Amino acid sequence: MFSVQPIAFVHNERKEIKDDEWGEVRSRITLTEMYAEESIQGVEDFSHIEVVFYFHKVTDEQIQYFARHPRNNKDYPEVGIFAQRGKNRPNRIGVTIVKVIKREGKSIIVEGLDAIDGTPILDIKPIMKEFMPTEEIHQSKWATDIMRQYWKGNGVK
Repeated sequence: MFSVQPIAFVHNERKEIKDDEWGEVRSRITLTEMYAEESIQGVEDFSHIEVVFYFHKVTDEQIQYFARHPRNNKDYPEVGIFAQRGKNRPNRIGVTIVKVIKREGKSIIVEGLDAIDGTPILDIKPIMKEFMPTEEIHQSKWATDIMRQYWKGNGVK
C-alpha cells in the first residue's frame, strides 16, 4: 500500500455536495503548513491547472462497484463507475481542470472547481496544451446531456 497527504484544502461557499452549477464557483486552494509559498510560484503564468482532490464526504456505503444509470436516471444507459465521472468512486479521487484567477501568497484562486469547502487537495499540475488531446473528443449522448447544467454559468450551452 501507499499513503498520500493533502497538499492543500479548498475554501469556497459550497458546503454541501451538489450535482450542477459549478461553473461560476470561485474557490481558494490554500497550501498546508508543510508547503512553502514558493511551491506554487509561477502557477499564475498558466491559464488553467489540473486539481486532484479527495471526495472526503463519500462514505463506504456510497461507493459504486457495478454498472448503474448515471444520476439514477433510467433514460440513461447503465455504465460502470469508470465510464463516468461520479464522486462515488472506489478510491474517491476527483480530477478537474480549473481556470486560474490569481495567486495570493500560499493560495490559488480558481474558478470552476467542483469540490466543496474543506475538500483535501492531493496534487496540482499546470495545464500544458501539449498534454491535451489533439484529435476530436467524442462522448456518449447521456454525458453531453448531464453536462449541460454541470458547468452552468461558465459559458456552456
